[in-house]
Amino acid sequence: MRLPALLLSLFALCPSLFAASQPNFLLVMVDDMGFSDLGCYGSEIDTPNLDKLAAGGVRFTQFYNTAKCHSSRVSLLSGRWCRQAGDTALNRAVILPEVLAPAGYFTAMTGKWHLDKEPTHFGFQRYFGHLSGATNYYTGDKTFRLNGEKFDVPEKGFYTTIANVDRAIEFISEARAAKKPWFQYIAFNAPHAPLQPLEQDFKKYLGRYDVGWDTIRAARVAKQKQIGLLPADTTESPRPEHILEWSKLSDEQRTAEARLMTAYAGLIDRIDQEMGRLIADLEAAGELDNTVILFVSDNGACPFGRGGATPNTEPYDPKTHWGDSTGWAWARNSPFRFYKQNQFEGGISSPAVLHWPAGLKQKPGSIVSSPAHLVDVLPTFAELAGAKLPTTFPDREPTPLAGISLAPIIAGGEIKARPPIHLLFASDRGLRDGEWKLVSFQSQPWELYHIPDDRTELHDVAAQHPDIVERMKKQWHDMAANVLMAKGKEIQPVASAAAPKLNPSWSQYYDNASGKTKTRGKGKKKAAQAATTLPRARKDTQLTVEGNQLILHSTGSDPGLAFEHLAIESPGPYTLEFRLQSQSTGPGELYWTNDAETTLPKGKHLDFDVKHDGEWHDMKLRIDEPQPLHGLRLDPCAGKGEVKLEGLTLKSRGGEVLAKWP
Repeated sequence: MRLPALLLSLFALCPSLFAASQPNFLLVMVDDMGFSDLGCYGSEIDTPNLDKLAAGGVRFTQFYNTAKCHSSRVSLLSGRWCRQAGDTALNRAVILPEVLAPAGYFTAMTGKWHLDKEPTHFGFQRYFGHLSGATNYYTGDKTFRLNGEKFDVPEKGFYTTIANVDRAIEFISEARAAKKPWFQYIAFNAPHAPLQPLEQDFKKYLGRYDVGWDTIRAARVAKQKQIGLLPADTTESPRPEHILEWSKLSDEQRTAEARLMTAYAGLIDRIDQEMGRLIADLEAAGELDNTVILFVSDNGACPFGRGGATPNTEPYDPKTHWGDSTGWAWARNSPFRFYKQNQFEGGISSPAVLHWPAGLKQKPGSIVSSPAHLVDVLPTFAELAGAKLPTTFPDREPTPLAGISLAPIIAGGEIKARPPIHLLFASDRGLRDGEWKLVSFQSQPWELYHIPDDRTELHDVAAQHPDIVERMKKQWHDMAANVLMAKGKEIQPVASAAAPKLNPSWSQYYDNASGKTKTRGKGKKKAAQAATTLPRARKDTQLTVEGNQLILHSTGSDPGLAFEHLAIESPGPYTLEFRLQSQSTGPGELYWTNDAETTLPKGKHLDFDVKHDGEWHDMKLRIDEPQPLHGLRLDPCAGKGEVKLEGLTLKSRGGEVLAKWP
């Protein structure tokens, strides 16, 4: 009888005797950490405390997430696919604290929630953190809570990563005083943007990244092979067309990009330092050996360029909001392709460290290559704790678990087969079934990869195995409709023809010599055309893209978006339709031109009223222009603040959609 089964039998015979041997659980999720960002996964960043956990535990090489923040949190806590669990409402799930508390556990959480209601509504007896998806590391935001009550962040001496561990240690001490086993979940905001490291953590890495992403990635891949994380014959993915070779960047670009990565490194270093402080507390209390520690990331590195390293600023100034970098995201996801939101390995592969000296029967330092997923955490913890899995729950309709228990691996064995791993976020899709993986980038044609031979997904064999594609495609759709209960565009057939794999939120790099966007290889013409039709933020306006929303942060000096070189062939008049939510000031303005010689904001113009009340409003602007449009400029406000645009669509006089953003 394996260890977890034996524990369950003892629990059934004598619950009071078993209580003394129940393990504690420390579940740690970081935000936007790439696959290779820990020292024990190939990084040059100093992470001695997490490396020590790996040396005394196991590392997973195929531990998957959902490629996105909130959906990974749903799957981690519920043991179900995000849509299956009821998405952020969790109305078709029972989550970890609600499973463990009836088994006698003290349940606590610190950090980022990013789901509906509050953690204290879902079984967490203690909670400190922010309900939002991201926050300022120094000043926090208005969503901070302490045990269900509003928490005002101190004006000085506060740093989110440190505060999360301060409160975790406090909550664990409460559990000790109550003589209860405990479940502590820490959801670090780091290293998610805004990139705001502590000053000493930033300065520690100054100069280390001047060599650039090509050199850093090569060194990481070499280390991954040297430490046995990757097979020696692994072929890493090449630098993609949308990222320039480091030497082709201008001096100014290289300086800014190196400072961005320096800020990332400082954030990750601080995570490790705080983990070390928490581990020391467990050691001092004699609890480390019987604490199951699982450390994972919610998705791959984030590629979305949300403002770079602004000249003459420092990231440790609370007023700065440095963003992410596609070039460094590629390096941080070594050796894989693509990023957060994509269901390729770069988007879904988590660094995952499991440590439990009292119960782990694998050889310390072992590497586990069995596929696993965040949905496996709940059934694993429940089995180790001797907790029952409820099939009913007040005011909810729990669906069956999607995950499986990893207890056989912990007990020194292996899992030879598991149900398919279903992958879906927005229009990115995937299915991992045994040795095969089916994947689609933004609902483009399905691609097929044989993972044992091609972990880095370089050789699409869909054309050679149409039978496997058809079987897995049917499997994906059946699960999406009947298990996830997904609807609408998410389950529509994929496109029949491929297009360049681009995203308007990725960083755009410019050739040092020409000053133009660099695209290479197959699809060059289409890629360039796609890039020129993307909205360009006006001076002192920061543009980010979240799903189908364009989010503008304006300083008030020159707000708006420019849509240049539209190449609209249909004659007008036109309508520009969108939904708008504004927390800014001033009237809206629309400019347009119908020739290449006239530059915006010259040309024709109209004013429109905007309600800046924070509510969503439907907008329809008529453009009385009979000639084909060449350029547009949309200013949805005239002052400082944030404006969100959704469903921005240009239509012909007959209602045909001519362009849509994003």
